[in-house]
Amino acid sequence: MKLLESISNFAGKYFAFLVIIVAVVAFLIPETFLPFGKYITILLGIVMFGMGLTLKAVDFKLIATHPKPVIFGVIAQFLIMPITAFAIAYLLNLPSELAAGLVLLGSVPGGTASNVMVYLAKGNVPLSITMTSFSTLLAPLLTPALLLLFAGQWMPVNAVDMFRSIIQVIIVPIILGLLVKKLFPTVVEKSINVVPLISVLAIITIVSAVVAGNVDNIASAGLLVFLGVFLHNGAGLLLGYYAAKIMGLSELDRRAISIEVGMQNSGLGVALATAHLGPLAALPSALGAVWHNISGPILATYWSKRPVKEEAKENTVNSSDSTTTKAQFE
Repeated sequence: MKLLESISNFAGKYFAFLVIIVAVVAFLIPETFLPFGKYITILLGIVMFGMGLTLKAVDFKLIATHPKPVIFGVIAQFLIMPITAFAIAYLLNLPSELAAGLVLLGSVPGGTASNVMVYLAKGNVPLSITMTSFSTLLAPLLTPALLLLFAGQWMPVNAVDMFRSIIQVIIVPIILGLLVKKLFPTVVEKSINVVPLISVLAIITIVSAVVAGNVDNIASAGLLVFLGVFLHNGAGLLLGYYAAKIMGLSELDRRAISIEVGMQNSGLGVALATAHLGPLAALPSALGAVWHNISGPILATYWSKRPVKEEAKENTVNSSDSTTTKAQFE
């Protein structure tokens, strides 16, 4: 078990590099990774099951005790990201399927990797975890609605079918994870450190399958799509931070909201795009899985060297919550 934990820590630490390596290999020898395409939905379900295993009641405590940053952060996420995706798709004149795929990437909830990035950035980790959990639970309603609103002009969007898909690949696995944790707490506690390894392997496999299935499209439009993902991610990080600043939130909260808004659940984007929009529409989310895990550590490293010296009491969590959350990443 210790060996698996060491491998899990290594995979989490070097996740961005592993994604890049596998993506390049999948591009060069796609036939090896093409068969994984049929398992994308199952793989995402595994990731969400792992999220269910790690969820705690304290993850939602801030909604009651400090609702302002949570509510504002989630609203910012579901406003800034789809709107900027829509604007960038127009400015770059992306083909219909790619434009819809970029909007989809902007309409999914925050990714779980953002929690680790906020911890490294010395931001408000409990806020980050709460935002991820809360936005994920809202995704069945908001993601289809936002996609229909902003991408319906490019491609037909069946919001009802997408709602069902999100319930199947996110909500059901999370509930199953919570049930398993409730029924077998000792077993889960002993094996929880291996969950990140399983999630990393699942996401890497998803990315490799999408890259392998879009070799020609990447060769012809890869740079343009990457530019769109780059601008989209940068806009989320920047606007998320300054929107929180305008609202008078603390520096800890700004960092958390910035990273939460900028880093999306790209795995969900890939799965939904593949199932409902077409394989080409999955390309922005696949590239997002790579780039988000490069930009996130870069920003986290920058902020980690600039610790926050003072914080107003009302904008910070109590020390027990901070200690509990810190322990999750050590």
